[in-house]
Amino acid sequence: MALFSFLDRDHTIAPPGFDRWRVPPAALAIHLSIGQAYAFSVFNLPLSRLRGITAPASDDWRLTTIGWIFSVAIVCLGLSAFTFGRWLEQAGPRKAMFASASCFGGGFVVAALGVQLHQFWLVVLGYGVIGGIGLGLGYISPVSTLIRWFPDRPGMATGLAIMGFGGGAMIGSPLGVALMEHYRSATSLGVVETFVVMGAAYFVFMLFGVFTVRLPAPGWVPHEGRAATRRARVAAGGDVHVDRAIRTPQFWLLWTVLLLNVTAGIGVLGQASPMIQEMFPGTITAGAAAGFVGLLSLANMIGRFGWSSLSDVIGRRRTYMVYFALGALLYAGVPSTGRAGQVVLFVACYAVIMSMYGGGFATIPAYLRDAFGTMHVGAIHGRLLTAWSLAGVAGPVLVNYLREYQVARGVPARDAYSVTMYLMALLLVVGFAANWFVRPVGPEHFFVRDDGRDAVGLGARGSVA
Repeated sequence: MALFSFLDRDHTIAPPGFDRWRVPPAALAIHLSIGQAYAFSVFNLPLSRLRGITAPASDDWRLTTIGWIFSVAIVCLGLSAFTFGRWLEQAGPRKAMFASASCFGGGFVVAALGVQLHQFWLVVLGYGVIGGIGLGLGYISPVSTLIRWFPDRPGMATGLAIMGFGGGAMIGSPLGVALMEHYRSATSLGVVETFVVMGAAYFVFMLFGVFTVRLPAPGWVPHEGRAATRRARVAAGGDVHVDRAIRTPQFWLLWTVLLLNVTAGIGVLGQASPMIQEMFPGTITAGAAAGFVGLLSLANMIGRFGWSSLSDVIGRRRTYMVYFALGALLYAGVPSTGRAGQVVLFVACYAVIMSMYGGGFATIPAYLRDAFGTMHVGAIHGRLLTAWSLAGVAGPVLVNYLREYQVARGVPARDAYSVTMYLMALLLVVGFAANWFVRPVGPEHFFVRDDGRDAVGLGARGSVA
């Protein structure tokens, strides 16, 4: 339709002299919005008391049931990124971002209808499925765009965007609580109105990203980074088609790297508040535990920019070696800090762990760019995110069920996490091995044009080392 022609890829190409630093705010607008997913837990208790108001009624939803909303959203994030990654490369970031805003904002409205009618399947359809599709499209489209604008500093660029996803909860959590308090009444907890307002607000905010995002013109090179870009192109061998990329061992090694890094972190992140209270009974109050969760979120956000920027200096492979080696040591040492009553050391260990958890998300797009080039980096990234979908289920299951098993066998609650921490350390050792075996992609996998020339001109690729 001509009305929406401004969304076309051709209309997104930046004019000569366009300042590339105008693109990161567009990416942040998307990621700060969809990062609200990390704050969905603020709705868990209100959703469990929709009928009872002050306490759960017999026909209210149980907390274990409500937990599936977030899980479905994360699964749909990975599946939609996998499904639409190739389409994104063809349609361009503006159209993908608009689809993301429509799905994410519209998902809130459908979920609000589900709450109003007290139909759980509608809430899952709205926030979990439709909103989850918006999460997937919104997650990968800014990342692939920034990699093209910053060929000299891809780690820093992806860190800028994905830092927003980690920090989205710092906006979404207080916003959701404040809106529910504003709309609360004697007969309503204000969830319906909050969902509608947040859906509309996030849609409008994401439109800023839609209207301001641009793609670099073919052959564009940043003036301030020409030397670095030339060095990257000298080291480059070529781009790899997405269908060919997923048949290489490098893709599946990196898939394993992301899976294990996320599994180790996401389970602990979801159980952080009760874990610190149980490991330090009588010392840590519920309020202090909430502060601990906030600190972990801050470490998660800072790590996304800090570690990914460092990877531009020391390389992606070495950065992941640090994640896995240091992470394994910290996980293995956490139980002893709990037994010794060292709260400050315990918090410090987890702050570093969460910074590397966030850094893993931010570094992987640049790692993919190094390995497979920029031609289909968004589509390849989308397929790799299926590892996140699996980890989003595996991590919490490992932490929750191992703890439950330990407690059932008579293990004190403060010691029930020890086996889990040792298991996480073991997973990171396996991840270290997977990362160790990552090597540059062979030239037999490079994309070749119809004229027989290597498609290097479609994007620079750096060394994996």
